[in-house]
Amino acid sequence: MSAEPVPRRETVTGEPRRVRPLPRYRAQSEIDEQTALGDAYVRSLMRSQLRAGLSAFALLALLAGTLPLAFVALRSDLAVWVVLGCGAYPLLVLIAWWYIRRAERNEQDFARLVEGRPAQ
Repeated sequence: MSAEPVPRRETVTGEPRRVRPLPRYRAQSEIDEQTALGDAYVRSLMRSQLRAGLSAFALLALLAGTLPLAFVALRSDLAVWVVLGCGAYPLLVLIAWWYIRRAERNEQDFARLVEGRPAQ
């Protein structure tokens, strides 16, 4: 019996595979390409800005609506000027300050989302 030599076992491999990272769809490209997701991002920003504006308007309407009632109840010219100067105008400034701060925060959150930075 002739013994044939057993062939040596070889491992056949191809080129090393490159691991491709999954494409990350950034919000900026979604917005630029006007996709449904980009539209949802923009609608979300607009909705939050509208909510802030309507809240500020409601506070302003409440303040302006109660002023005539305060004037009738006080029945004094001096008291009316005191209510306007010491009560109404500081509240108007406070409402404006709150609205601007809220609007800027909404825009910063949106910019953070678009740039892909984590929320703080």
